[in-house]
Amino acid sequence: MQTSTAAALFQTFLALVVVLGILYAFLWVLRRYAPAQTGTQGVVKVVGGVMLGPREKVVVVEVGNTWLLLGVTSSQVNALHTIEKPEGYTEAAAQLPLSSFAGKLGELLARRKP
Repeated sequence: MQTSTAAALFQTFLALVVVLGILYAFLWVLRRYAPAQTGTQGVVKVVGGVMLGPREKVVVVEVGNTWLLLGVTSSQVNALHTIEKPEGYTEAAAQLPLSSFAGKLGELLARRKP
């Protein structure tokens, strides 16, 4: 009786290894031949957003040279406002206030230490 139990256990383990091997091969093929995703988001790019509640947020989306202010909930998306893209706006310039804020905060914290 022990040999049949051991044989059944070995057969189950072997089947599991085969299934995991097939899954690995499928995922490898999928990753290898899937369309390449680049760092750009294509025509539509999310500029920024703010959470208003657990399921509500306001998002600024760039389409060409137009920015759309969208209200997004769990069931719908509404266009709230449309403006032209600001002339001097770049992604690097948008992050400057955050880094300068971090620098000023660091200076203030350094002054507080005795």
